[in-house]
Amino acid sequence: MLGLALHWIWPISISTGYLWVRLPVGGHLLFFAGTMAIQTFWMMRRQGTPIDFNKPATAIITGGPFRFTRNPLYLSLLMLYAGIAILVNSLWLLPFLIGMLALFNGIAKREEEYLEEAFGEDYIDYRKRVRRWL
Repeated sequence: MLGLALHWIWPISISTGYLWVRLPVGGHLLFFAGTMAIQTFWMMRRQGTPIDFNKPATAIITGGPFRFTRNPLYLSLLMLYAGIAILVNSLWLLPFLIGMLALFNGIAKREEEYLEEAFGEDYIDYRKRVRRWL
């Protein structure tokens, strides 16, 4: 919200491109973010592991979006935010995107320590095959 407020007060554009240029890029990011989030929620529910991050994981999921990234929900949020930044055409949103990436990276590191402790070699093997982000 702070980035949007700054853009409203002092607009600085990402590009001089017209909406017909930004719409496909931002729209695709929003579409893929939504698709990834829905698939991830479905896979987690199907595997019986809680979606609530305050509850312990009960399984390592390696299918669906988890084949490409160990953190599909965080990645989908980053893609959603990037898509909004492109559609709004606001340079103010990009530093906050970098901040979100740094925050999510720190959270993911702590989660990975927990998962390694909880699942041992199974998680270590998964981590060797799949990148944290892409």
